Amino acid sequence: MHAYRSHSCAALTAANAGETVRLSGWVHRVRDHGGVLFVDLRDHYGITQVLCDGDSAAFKELEKVRAEWVIRIDGTVKLRDASLVNAKIPTGEIEVYVREVEVLGAVDGELPLPVFGDQDYPEETRLAYRFLDLRRDSLHNKMMLRSNVVRSLRNRMWDIGFNEYQTPIITASSPEGARDFLVPSRLHPGKFYALPQAPQQFKQLIMVAGFDRYFQIAPCFRDEDPRADRSPTDFYQLDLEMSFVTQEDVFNAVQPVIQGLFEEFGNGKTVDPDWPLIPYAESLLKYGSDKPDLRNPIEMQIVSEHFAGSGFAIFAKLLEQEGTEIRAIPAPTGGSRKFCDRMNAFAQSQGLPGMGYIFWRKGDNGEMEAAGPLAKNIGPERTEAIRVQLGLGEGDAAFFLGGKPEAFEAIAGRARNEIGKELGLTEEGVFKFAWIVDFPMYEKDDEGKIDFSHNPFSMPQGGLEALSGDPLKVLGYQYDLACNGYELVSGAIRNHKLEIMYKAFELAGYPASEVEKRFGGMVKAFKYGAPPHGGCAAGIDRIVMLLADEINIREVIMFPMNQRAEDLMMGAPSEPTNEQMRELRLRALPKEA
Repeated sequence: MHAYRSHSCAALTAANAGETVRLSGWVHRVRDHGGVLFVDLRDHYGITQVLCDGDSAAFKELEKVRAEWVIRIDGTVKLRDASLVNAKIPTGEIEVYVREVEVLGAVDGELPLPVFGDQDYPEETRLAYRFLDLRRDSLHNKMMLRSNVVRSLRNRMWDIGFNEYQTPIITASSPEGARDFLVPSRLHPGKFYALPQAPQQFKQLIMVAGFDRYFQIAPCFRDEDPRADRSPTDFYQLDLEMSFVTQEDVFNAVQPVIQGLFEEFGNGKTVDPDWPLIPYAESLLKYGSDKPDLRNPIEMQIVSEHFAGSGFAIFAKLLEQEGTEIRAIPAPTGGSRKFCDRMNAFAQSQGLPGMGYIFWRKGDNGEMEAAGPLAKNIGPERTEAIRVQLGLGEGDAAFFLGGKPEAFEAIAGRARNEIGKELGLTEEGVFKFAWIVDFPMYEKDDEGKIDFSHNPFSMPQGGLEALSGDPLKVLGYQYDLACNGYELVSGAIRNHKLEIMYKAFELAGYPASEVEKRFGGMVKAFKYGAPPHGGCAAGIDRIVMLLADEINIREVIMFPMNQRAEDLMMGAPSEPTNEQMRELRLRALPKEA
């Protein structure tokens, strides 16, 4: 017999009754029923109930074991009484009578967190003892989901003609929209490598090298501020690139892969096959976000004309300023003062003074009337025009935000989501996707300078000619795939023409000399025949988060950092030794007070 097991803890069935078997695993739970010990023995595959009484030579040894001890048992498979069958587990028809037990790994002291029961526990403790946390059933299942998702993605990419290639981890710094993790060079003092924010340049060079369809399950490294749906250090993405393609070709390649994946692992949720193309500007207008949740049917509208010159002085004066507008968030079935006040409080919690509102109700005369402070200020004619424009009726409401769109758009989007959720308008049990297209190539940074708003290697719509006008009006062949309020995929048709690349970077403040210094490999490659190409990358962590119905990305990562970008289990980041610093010719500055 094998040294540790003849079967896994999920393998035994009624057909094994009478057999002598050997199992190894963790003690999941111990129950003492008056001289009879019942132990749930757990391994990666499942749980088997084993039992022992005073007639067994193993009884005294088994009495010593506690939760999470690792043991090996030898015993005889027995059928359970019909009334004791556990239909919830594959081994529920049998139990194993223990004749011999060996402790393979005892627990030293008390467990810092329980494994049995999947109770809630402080995240800091869970991360410090992640190896224990991962033993818990719910988290274990999420890691298996992640593994199966990656396998499925890999198989689907091979099936549609993509080939897998690996790109370097140690490379040069590149502006990808986040801070690099720098790696000092021992052989070249004063110089630094960077961990790649993405395999962007390499995958483009793979296309220049003549390989037609590339993909990779790629690790990416970005020194970012953490969010619930983003890791602060590293993440994995399905990275892909294609030669001789248009934007539509990329969409046609990606949709079957992602849709099939969500159908395979969606756990009963449906996948809407209609993936609309929504221009970036339209998405911000209607949904207040470039990653809209289309399960929510609410679409915002501009209603400035109804407030211009009206009796509501705040909005009327606001509209006299250039670049301002008033937007309405329709709220079907939200027509009560109690609900409107609650949403007004929500706006205040987001840092706004509040949201104006109008709701429509049945008046004392039996006719529909508009109510709320705004309705009184602007009068019945304007409120009726708003109601007709928004398609609302009795029992409905509308909320209003005003100013320069960039100042209130994000909060309007969050309010839209909150209203949809509160009113039960957001559809459950479905994944709804949308391609967001026509992203602006440039934006102004906090200091008013022109910078790239998305991927700097994207082809501008209109080519070189488009770059001769106002940079803020230039659109790129850039696209994101949104699902249920999350960005899952980001990509672009690439800029493969050197003269356009020089001009695009020049507008963002990078002279040709800087482009050649930072991207010398690409500059050199583009001089020797670069094909039109494009691609994208899908965030695996975020995909698994959606499939697992989680809102925190750390729940689907095997060994995540905490919100301060610390690995509490391994003690990272850590201080280097003096010898390491001398070898790298580095000196650490004292922390600023």
